[in-house]
Amino acid sequence: MTARRTVDNTPARVGYGTLLRTPGARGFLVPAFAARLPYAMLSLGIVLLVLDTHGSYGTAGAVAAVSAVAQAFVGPQTGRLADRFGQSAVLLPSVLVHAVSVGALIALALGHAPVWALFLAAAPAGASVPQIGAMVRARWVTKLADSSPGTLNTAFAFESVTDEFTFVVGPVLATAVATGVTPAAGLVAEAALTVIGGLAFAAQRSTAPARHPQVPGTRRVSALASPGVRLLAGAFLGVGTVFGAMQVSVTAFAEAAGRPGASGIVYGVFAGGSMLAGVLYGMVAWRRSARGRMLGSYALLVLGCSTLWAMPGLTTLALAGLVCGLAIAPTLITGYTLVETLVPDGAKTEAFTWLTGAIGLGLAAGSTVAGRLIDGHGPSAGFLVPVAGAGLGLLALVLLRRLLVAPAAGTSVFAGAADAPAPAAVAPSAVTAAGDPAAPGPAVARSGAGAQLVGAAKG
Repeated sequence: MTARRTVDNTPARVGYGTLLRTPGARGFLVPAFAARLPYAMLSLGIVLLVLDTHGSYGTAGAVAAVSAVAQAFVGPQTGRLADRFGQSAVLLPSVLVHAVSVGALIALALGHAPVWALFLAAAPAGASVPQIGAMVRARWVTKLADSSPGTLNTAFAFESVTDEFTFVVGPVLATAVATGVTPAAGLVAEAALTVIGGLAFAAQRSTAPARHPQVPGTRRVSALASPGVRLLAGAFLGVGTVFGAMQVSVTAFAEAAGRPGASGIVYGVFAGGSMLAGVLYGMVAWRRSARGRMLGSYALLVLGCSTLWAMPGLTTLALAGLVCGLAIAPTLITGYTLVETLVPDGAKTEAFTWLTGAIGLGLAAGSTVAGRLIDGHGPSAGFLVPVAGAGLGLLALVLLRRLLVAPAAGTSVFAGAADAPAPAAVAPSAVTAAGDPAAPGPAVARSGAGAQLVGAAKG
């Protein structure tokens, strides 16, 4: 098993300019941005097309949900294959399957095919979405192995802000193209960006992480075998319910107030707060442990969500949403930080995709439950879903926080797994997380081909 990072709280402030000057970084960041935009366009593109061709919100939402669920479950398997065979080897067939599947979905929808046929096309369309965000994070881990701990913290913050930006720009682009050209144009643009961006990203082989092929006679363990990864996936599921319920509930609240156009402004305040928090988070030299930061930001999220249902108007709702948004990016950034310390190099992309997939599942569940509550009890009832989902996530984090500690060398479920080229030695001097009594004592040091830097996963 390759060595993992341990949490080191030595403060180090690293600016975004320094990060972007990392050799080779811009080469994969530009195509990655183009390739991850479709991630935020697919569901809305499906809704706009199917709504136009079949005239039903229920049908459109169901087709989009099939795509989202397929993506959530298959994405981690794609990440696992990328760890084993390399990112380019997985991206090329994924891009091809995605383009064909989206094309089939467009043709079936325009031909007014039955709903079950749309489901058959939507499932592979979602399952084949390239996991660009997870792959970029895995590249940062590789590129910054010999950098200061604060640099990886800044990198993950940068990625979180990029994700937020794509989820602001992507839906706007899909809507503009679909309404300005033709309803099918949104999905056409999504598929085109996937192909162009995905192939360009795959061509950047020099910055890709090393492959971790299975060693004969050993078994390959999923990243989900780690209890800490499962806990973080559950926490991210809670964050996903906040996303899904907010989208539906804000729309319903604005319509009930007679100002349907204001829903975009309110949700924009929510997303803008998250973007701002993400930018600032990456600029701080944190002294508190990553686990402590995770609990703190998640508690703030629950606090912000707990007031949403009681807001009397759109202005106060936007302010409450701002508080929620300020907690989103720090929670996601720290979650990716922690999961990077819990798995070996041969499982990092898979681990990142489990967290991303959990958000997708939570989004689908949150929007569905919130919609039912709104239909039965009014628009404010939908805001009970974010506080319930986030509250359960916080409860799990508090009760099981001991699982968010990087295991000592040779003690985890990955010991002896297929990605172990050489045993790692234990450093003579222990490195612990300041202020975190549950932090591991011995740190992992360099040892032969499997050596890694002892550093912090995120500040």
